[in-house]
Formats: sequence, C-alpha cells, structure tokens
Amino acid sequence: MDYEVRGPAAWLTFNRPEAHNAMTFAMYDALVKACERVDADDDVRVLVLRGAGGRAFVAGTDIRQFTAFETPEDGVEYERRIDAVLDRLEAVKKPTVALVDGFAMGSGFAIAACCDLRVITPSATFGMPIARTVGNCLSMGNYARLASALGVPRLKDVIFRARPIEAEEALAIGFVSAVVEDDPERYVSDLCETLADHSPTTLWVTKEALRRGRVVPEGDDLIREAYGSEGFRRNVQRFLNR
Repeated sequence: MDYEVRGPAAWLTFNRPEAHNAMTFAMYDALVKACERVDADDDVRVLVLRGAGGRAFVAGTDIRQFTAFETPEDGVEYERRIDAVLDRLEAVKKPTVALVDGFAMGSGFAIAACCDLRVITPSATFGMPIARTVGNCLSMGNYARLASALGVPRLKDVIFRARPIEAEEALAIGFVSAVVEDDPERYVSDLCETLADHSPTTLWVTKEALRRGRVVPEGDDLIREAYGSEGFRRNVQRFLNR
C-alpha cells in the first residue's frame, strides 16, 4: 500500500499488481491506518483510493486467507473484521473518491461502494461473483451498503447471476460519477481541488447523516450457514487449484 499526498488529497494505492491487488489481512490493516492518517491531517481534504497496474482496482480478498478457516465461527469473525475495515473507511471525515481502472470484484466492489464518489475508466468492471467462486456470503453491513448503492433487485441480479456491472451500466444507474477515458488521474485531481474548496462541515455532515440512516440487521446465523458449509471448503480448494 502506497500513501502519497498531492495538494489537498491523499492518494492511497493498492500496490499488489501481480495478484490483481487482492487484499491480504495486512492490507486491510493498512487501509485502516491510512484512514486514521487522513483524519488526523488537517491539510488533507480528500482521500483517493486506486489500484496499481492498470488491470484491477482490487480483485477481492486473497482466497488463500480462507484456507485456515475450520469452523463457521471463523467466517463470522472474518466478516466482522472486514466490516470494521469498511465501516472505518466509510466514516472517514473527508470526502473519499475511488478511481477504478479495471475490475473491482468482491471486497474491491465493497471498498469502492464505501467511497463517496467513484470515477472510472471505460475498462472498469464491478462484481460480486461469490455464488460462482467459493460460495461464501457477505456481512449484513455489506448487503445493506450494496443494496443502498444499487437497489435490491439489481443487487440480487448481480449476485445470483454472478454477472459484472460494466462501465456503461454503472454510469447509467448512478453508481459512478463519471467515466473518463483520457487522463483519469488529472480528472480526479481536479475533482479533489473542487471538493477541497467546499465546506468540510457540509460534506462531513451529509455523508455521516446518510451513513447513519442505513439499517443493518443481525445476521451471524446466516454467515455461519455459508462459511460452515462443505461447499465453501470444497470451493476454496477448487479455486486455489485452478
């Protein structure tokens, strides 16, 4: 993970291109630390997230992290851990922008959805193909977050069919702010300057009010059902043996 301050914005890069920026637990921890760093720096007015390599934003959680799971409770603890990371990102007091070039799958989709604004290139693709890959589930917080961003019918369609959301659809449904083909970094830099010039109080209160308004149900029993299944363990090994 690379952290760089450019003018009013901190740019955080998921820098593991050889693995399509798949997230390890150490990377999740680094994301939390970056959020703390942004909130502690009065000179930073915006946080930008992006992926290295030009092929992916984040490909999801590195599946090797799942090989140590032995009980359904391991799945519950994992989802709680990811929820804590995503909740921290969503609670950053400054505006957050996801610059997505390539695919954002699984937790990459969720990380992008946590950001306040999303700017993408024409090659950007979002997805949550868990029904086709390892057969796990999301946390209740993630279901609520993605349902808020996409709408319940579309989220079901995306998960049930394990289908991607391409750039054109993402723009049409309002999930992204802009599709930028030429010099997306310059576009995002200009956007950061605009955000930095606006009232930080208005921006923070608005994002916090909308975050608090989302209802998240209890669902540990559902997570245990998914991560405790024989199919989950079999699918993890099948995925890693491909």
